[in-house]
Amino acid sequence: MWGLFTLLMFISTLKHNNALQFVFASLTILFWLLAIGEFTGNTTVTVIAGYEGIICGLSAIYLAMADVINETYGREIVPVGKPLIK
Repeated sequence: MWGLFTLLMFISTLKHNNALQFVFASLTILFWLLAIGEFTGNTTVTVIAGYEGIICGLSAIYLAMADVINETYGREIVPVGKPLIK
């Protein structure tokens, strides 16, 4: 259920910066990997999901840092990318 919700949220991020798109794409992948690991009982998939969670978390930290720094200085200092859809 959360994987589907996050996928729909990812679609809406296509009008936002690439960093936010990456956070939601990696979160969508994370939720689906966790669901697959839970339903199949495959611990390898669950471990891969754990690494994906680390990637997702680090990208979210980067995005938060970029938002604060860029907003503070009124210009893009930390790059976040352009939207795919205008």
